[in-house]
Amino acid sequence: MMLRRSLARLSPLLSNAALRLNPISSSSRSFCSSSSSSSQTLSPTTSSSSSSKLDNDHAESSADSSPSVAISIDRSGLCNPPEHAHEPSSDSELVKHLKSIIKFRGGPISVAEYMEEVLTNPKSGFYINRDVFGTSGDFITSPEVSQMFGEMIGVWVMCLWEQMGQPPSVNLVELGPGRGTLMSDLLRGSSQFKNFTKSLHIHLVECSPVLQKIQYEKLKCTDESVDEETGAKSAVSAVTSTPVSWHASLDQVPSGSPTIIIAHEFFDALPIYQFQKGARGWSEKMVDVSEDSKFRFVLSPGPTPALLYLARRSQWAPREEVAKLEQIEVCPSAMDLTRKIAKRIDSDGGAALIIDYGKDGLVSDSLQAIRKHKFVHILDDPGSADLSAYVDFASIRHSAQEISENVAVHGPITQSQLLGSLGINFRVEKLLQNCTEEQAENLRTGYWRLVGDGEAPFWEGPDEQTPIGMGTRYLAMAIVNKKQGVPVAFQ
Repeated sequence: MMLRRSLARLSPLLSNAALRLNPISSSSRSFCSSSSSSSQTLSPTTSSSSSSKLDNDHAESSADSSPSVAISIDRSGLCNPPEHAHEPSSDSELVKHLKSIIKFRGGPISVAEYMEEVLTNPKSGFYINRDVFGTSGDFITSPEVSQMFGEMIGVWVMCLWEQMGQPPSVNLVELGPGRGTLMSDLLRGSSQFKNFTKSLHIHLVECSPVLQKIQYEKLKCTDESVDEETGAKSAVSAVTSTPVSWHASLDQVPSGSPTIIIAHEFFDALPIYQFQKGARGWSEKMVDVSEDSKFRFVLSPGPTPALLYLARRSQWAPREEVAKLEQIEVCPSAMDLTRKIAKRIDSDGGAALIIDYGKDGLVSDSLQAIRKHKFVHILDDPGSADLSAYVDFASIRHSAQEISENVAVHGPITQSQLLGSLGINFRVEKLLQNCTEEQAENLRTGYWRLVGDGEAPFWEGPDEQTPIGMGTRYLAMAIVNKKQGVPVAFQ
């Protein structure tokens, strides 16, 4: 009943919002599937060989400790070694960095450490120094597909705000806001709800300086300032005169006010550990450098500390589910982040909405790399492709429920169910009434990609550009303070 009343209020106002159309690409990050993974299944006997050759180099022995002849050595050339005696390396700075870590350790590194360096290395990480989103980037996310996505998330946030009793001050946090498109559409769609927008203080958790700048422009920010103590950047969005702040992590977002957190395609990029079952049990899958200086996957020759993560995750799964799998992925970072989110919601009130591709159970082998909208090998040219893995929604649920009895977890439900419950069908019908034929085609295509399943039946263009729906592939989960009740779309 509350949803119907809210939608009745929102529908006429949303219908007056400006139509924003985005170029549609046939390729998207939403097309990820575990079958496209470039990782390898390894023999349990595989182990690191990066340092074994070093031992052999020192295994020479002298034939006779008392030589009968004198040997004369000419050392004159040692003072003037020839320049460029070795072939110049074509490795990127990130590749050199990864190899130096492996060499320093004297053995392989975890997949989690490899992932973290590739994506967020301060100097050469994939997300750090460039815009990777959109048709000219490496993948397209739902907010870039259609303005309707951000508008519907705005409906969810406003309905939750009403359930919370319309507090005068709310922290609206987005984790990994990309170009800022979702937040921009959310603010534009809700701009006529003055009491709501007046209550907001937006906090964008973003580590990339390049993307921070793009978000600043997307939100039409002005009056920029920097906190001398924390270094946090702040501004005001001209869209709704809403204050905006940037932070490197959720820990830096001020507490004390009710908090609403949005995490869209954020958890899938958190570093994972991979494990493979063999004759001697479970072994950690790791990244090493082969004799020809190429990266390769190996299995740890013995137990590693990361096996504790596997043991913990396995406690939350039925024994038969674990037994039937040959490989398992575990994401401790997702568990830790979920606990932080749940603690914040427990103490300050509010909720979190997590939307990502994944499954409600153990994840087997889903790690994949995407470059320019195409799948590539995970170890190919690190730093030039996005790495992501399926989100284990079951582990998110258990991690949140462990924190407090005052926190409830709802879902996951499909993205199609979420957006349908929030009124996307009414929204697309309203937009189609006032647009050109080209705009109508883009709207229908974007709508299908957000809520459809499989190939669009109406498509008449090239086969390779057929829109593929992500409506059932993406899932949504809500973590809420029980005082607010069950959020809309999850009732």
